[in-house]
Amino acid sequence: MIKFFKNLYLDAVNIYERDPAAKSVLYVILLYPGFHIILFHKLAHFLNRIYLKFLARLISQLARFLTGIEIHPGAQIGNKLFIDHGMGIVIGETAVIGDNCTIYHGVTLGGTGKDKVKRHPTLGNNITVGCGAKILGAITIGDNAKIGANAVILKDVPENSTVVGIPGKIIE
Repeated sequence: MIKFFKNLYLDAVNIYERDPAAKSVLYVILLYPGFHIILFHKLAHFLNRIYLKFLARLISQLARFLTGIEIHPGAQIGNKLFIDHGMGIVIGETAVIGDNCTIYHGVTLGGTGKDKVKRHPTLGNNITVGCGAKILGAITIGDNAKIGANAVILKDVPENSTVVGIPGKIIE
């Protein structure tokens, strides 16, 4: 339980350090929907893992109503996720997000198809996803990659790449 609260505090510190508009860690804890959704998701994900799926989904829907950010309880999220201006973000059930990632508003980590298998993207560590980007399918975004605003990504992205456009093309 102590580790849970320590990690939450580290998430708040991370947001404070990365967002120049944040006035203090307490400011982040009280006023940042990107922090609130992480708190709700950790609870919903735990409940989902112990097969209290209805309660987990209920909490995720309440969180969506309060924050404008929808994260399925089954999604796996690493440490220090920074959601900046999160309105309209959708993260699907089988999505995996690594450590130290930044996601801006309007991003979709969506699935393709109705199969009950891995159908959402996997983001490595240190990923930045620009506003409005759509990353669709069971693809992998390599470590340290950057996804440009409004890009549509349908194929794997190698690490240390920058991808822009529709469909996404590597520019670096």
